[in-house]
Amino acid sequence: QVRLVESGGGSVQAGGSLGLSCVTSGYTRSSNNCMGWFRQAPGKEREVVAAIYIGCGGTTYADSVKGRFAISLDNAKNTVYLHMNSVKPEDTAMYYCAASRGRCTSYCPSVYPPPRESEAYGYWGQGTQVTVTS
Repeated sequence: QVRLVESGGGSVQAGGSLGLSCVTSGYTRSSNNCMGWFRQAPGKEREVVAAIYIGCGGTTYADSVKGRFAISLDNAKNTVYLHMNSVKPEDTAMYYCAASRGRCTSYCPSVYPPPRESEAYGYWGQGTQVTVTS
C-alpha cells in the first residue's frame, strides 16, 4: 500500500520561512516517476506549487512561488521537501504531496518539465496546513 505523509506545516509570519516534508512508503521510486507539491486555499481550486522528477532531472514551479520556494528529494530517505522562503499571506493553503502512479517521462534526462496537472499524480497525502500571518 502506497502512503504519503506530509509534515512541517504550521503558522508563520509573512517574510519568514517554513519547510515541508513528505515521506513515502510502499512507493516504487523509479527515475522516470515524478512527485509534486500542490496546494488548495478555501474557495479555490487545487494548484501545483512545484514538481520534480525522481531521477531524470528537472523541476517546475508555479509562477507565484518562483524564486521563493524550492523542491528537493532525498531518495535515500524516501522524502520530498518543499522549502518555503519569503512567504506571503497568499501562500496560506492546505499543502498536499503527490506522486505519479508511473512514468511521467519517457526520456531520462527529461527534455520536458514535470507535469503540473493534478491528474498526472495518482497518489496523494492527507495534506498539511500552512498559514501565513501578516
